[in-house]
Amino acid sequence: MKKKAIVIGSGFAGMSSAAYLAQAGYDVEVLEMHDGPGGRGRQWVHEGYTFDLGPSFYWMPDVFETFFGHFGKKSSNYYELRRLDPSYSIYFEDGPMPIPAQMSEIEALFDRLEPGSAVRLRGFLKDAEYKYRVGIDDLVRKPSRSVLEFADVRILTGLLRMDLLRSIRSSIAKVVSHPKLRQLLEFPVLFLGATPSNTPALYSLMNYSDFAQGTWYPIGGMYSVVQGFYQLAQEQGVKFHFNQEVTGFAYEGKSISGVYVGNTLHAADVVVASADYAHVEQKLVKPEFRRYTANYWAKRKMAPSAFMYYLGLDTKLTGLEHHTLFFDADFDTHADAIYTNPRWPEKPLFYLSIASATDPSAAPEGKDALVILIPMATGLEDDDATRQRYLDMVAERMKAQIGIDIREHIVIQRSFAYRDFVKEYHAHRGNAYGLANTLDQTAILKPSLKGKLNNLYYAGQLTVPGPGVPPCIISGEVVAREITKEHPLV
Repeated sequence: MKKKAIVIGSGFAGMSSAAYLAQAGYDVEVLEMHDGPGGRGRQWVHEGYTFDLGPSFYWMPDVFETFFGHFGKKSSNYYELRRLDPSYSIYFEDGPMPIPAQMSEIEALFDRLEPGSAVRLRGFLKDAEYKYRVGIDDLVRKPSRSVLEFADVRILTGLLRMDLLRSIRSSIAKVVSHPKLRQLLEFPVLFLGATPSNTPALYSLMNYSDFAQGTWYPIGGMYSVVQGFYQLAQEQGVKFHFNQEVTGFAYEGKSISGVYVGNTLHAADVVVASADYAHVEQKLVKPEFRRYTANYWAKRKMAPSAFMYYLGLDTKLTGLEHHTLFFDADFDTHADAIYTNPRWPEKPLFYLSIASATDPSAAPEGKDALVILIPMATGLEDDDATRQRYLDMVAERMKAQIGIDIREHIVIQRSFAYRDFVKEYHAHRGNAYGLANTLDQTAILKPSLKGKLNNLYYAGQLTVPGPGVPPCIISGEVVAREITKEHPLV
């Protein structure tokens, strides 16, 4: 008889682990609290407008291809990718700076703003590529359950080049001095959970992915990727059950024997919790079987939460790219409000996504589907008045740059913030992006993928390797590999 694996949650980590386990021969069932797959990557369709509720950037395409390749497939078997050019645009106080897709044009942009900087950028990205290759191939795919896992010649000889002890700000300062170029290179770490001065230079690997691998858009939105994972998992034999919120566990000794959904018990030989780690451990697992204390979770450094606005407009927004970053305010002041002295930011940076700029199916003809994201500190309880205040703030800044007041063109509106992350995802402290990627929360210093119980494992953004869609995909792979070692079928 096959061993039964229950996966809690159908986000990218959950579907990844489910597919790998099914391919390995386990009988896999996924229990999802919502009415469809995707977890934080769900979709909202309303009156002809389509919005990705969660991730919208498609970076690190090789991670997706590696996943599909394990099953003899390609991403193109499930969805169509289109490379964006410009990749995105950044608005500064004096207007937009489009970021081209081609490296030669990126180098020209650097030299135009700071003569001679393109040569330094080339060296910076070569070093970043090394970090990316070693990081993805050797570090990220480790289960990080013992320091001995990293006693590898390639890793040990390359630790100095990985720049774990130097900040990314100091690393970037050696490449460029122009403020716009520095912010361009620093912006990806805004979502990692620390200021650039407190984030390891290791994360320049994100600059490599940005410039060398490019920014892509899956036609139909990121939800088309969710559907691709869902279809592939089903092809492997995974069974999905929706509207099934897990409420507890049945135990046999130091193992889980079943998973409860209300009064219904689903028998299990092994369990993968890809739902919020802190919620599962602190609310669903019996106290004597918890690996960590409530105080441990309270002290974790979190990546940001977010204010999200999903707006259907009755017009097209000219002057904006598919992805647009508004950096017309001070970067460090907003970062301080998120990480150092948590508070409501006075003049926040924000991000816009207009899928309909690339994909006409995302909105009715002649109209746009606009998503606004403002990174916020975790734990700031909001109300409707606060949400409206920040929407007004964003609208005024957009009006000053593009001459259109979006408030006059909103025909549908939905917002999503702290209380929604808690309600919809049981998100620890209302986080949107998981744990901060600081040095003291890296690899073996993250919450372990293995629970205190013999057959309970964790996947997703609160364990290794960390937050973001590609890391969550890898998380599912790593967990499945550990299970096949420790709970073999024969």
